[in-house]
Amino acid sequence: MYTFSNRLKIASFILMAVGVLGIGIGFMAAPSTVEEAKAIVAGHGDGHGDAHAVAEGHGSEMEHGDAHDASHDEHLLHQLQNKPWAALYVAAFFFFMIALGVLAFYAIQRAAQAGWSPLLFRVMEGITAYLVPGGIVVFAILALSVAHMNHLFVWMDPEVVAHDALLQGKAGFLNGTFFLIRAAVFLGGWILYREYSRKLSLAQDESNDDSNFKLNFRISAGFLVFYLITESMMSWDWIMSVDPHWFSTLFGWYIFASMFVSGITVIALVTIYLKARGYLPDVNDSHIHDLAKFMFGISIFWTYLWFSQFMLIWYSNIPEEVTYYVTRIADFNLPFFGMVAMNFLFPVLLLMNSDFKRTNWFVVMTGIVILAGHYMDIFNAIMPSTVGDQWFIGIPEIGSILFFTGFFIFFVFRALTKAPLQPKRNPFIEESKHFHY
Repeated sequence: MYTFSNRLKIASFILMAVGVLGIGIGFMAAPSTVEEAKAIVAGHGDGHGDAHAVAEGHGSEMEHGDAHDASHDEHLLHQLQNKPWAALYVAAFFFFMIALGVLAFYAIQRAAQAGWSPLLFRVMEGITAYLVPGGIVVFAILALSVAHMNHLFVWMDPEVVAHDALLQGKAGFLNGTFFLIRAAVFLGGWILYREYSRKLSLAQDESNDDSNFKLNFRISAGFLVFYLITESMMSWDWIMSVDPHWFSTLFGWYIFASMFVSGITVIALVTIYLKARGYLPDVNDSHIHDLAKFMFGISIFWTYLWFSQFMLIWYSNIPEEVTYYVTRIADFNLPFFGMVAMNFLFPVLLLMNSDFKRTNWFVVMTGIVILAGHYMDIFNAIMPSTVGDQWFIGIPEIGSILFFTGFFIFFVFRALTKAPLQPKRNPFIEESKHFHY
């Protein structure tokens, strides 16, 4: 049975405390008037690039010149007020998507009746325990957005919708009530599966037959259908709709690839940590090797989707589509192309060699870069439409990362203490113990 060490527990509380301080500073530093916003911009220059002629996701184009009209000033105020909210939302969603990616991987292992992975099931179940607290936080941010506490989702502003025919045409889907109902259905379905599957997993350890295992197999196969549909819709709602004039038919798969590889990476990191502490004696280098193979393979899959989306839109050069990339290349050049290097070049070069996949410190180092890269992926998806060229990785962004790191560690490792880390009566447990590649 795993024991949540006091040192790790204290570390998680310190991270949360420092994170709360950083988040609070971010909100206190946000301007409350147009004059304050203009003063902030004057003190830091005009932004990161020349593409802020594109008022992406905010329903209209802004004129940039010597005279800044009232409409532009208000837009600038909303961008700067969005900075702490966007920083909080990016970090909240990033850590939530890790748990959601692990849930998908866990369900796939159950549905496939994989023989190599049962030794890792308790680790996966511990990580997916974050779905409840993480989901509550994300839902709270979405609800506050619907309540007009921020300007993250421009389609929630009645004044913008009143002057935008395109948003009026989407109002049947993009409206606050239906938006929150969908979010509740998504979260409810994911959490219900996780809790029921976990219950069956624990019951199997005390059972005299395989009935719980077989039922878990059936519900996992059914859940994957629900997951594929709801994950795509979630990506449209929670990320793509921050820029409601733009859409991509690949977007659901693209976000899935990001959360999937992030989730698998965290499984590897937690497994390596627990094994180093002596808690998973039967986990061997072949298990780590297979997790690293998934990290390698899904990184390539993510790159395939990224390039497919980028190349087709860039080549066709349709104005309403290419605007998405014009803004990111001009105003987010470093994080946009930097994340491609972190999410593709780095894992491919480091994990291509089979021996490196068995070297724990190599996998840990690569995993940290992959997680940082996919944080930047979500950053690049949210920030251009919410803060425009006023982005900066500063105190609210770092504070949000620290808070949710501590929050994630606390709930995951607390969940790991609730049951033995090694299943006893899984039909494939012996195969998993003797797995060698």
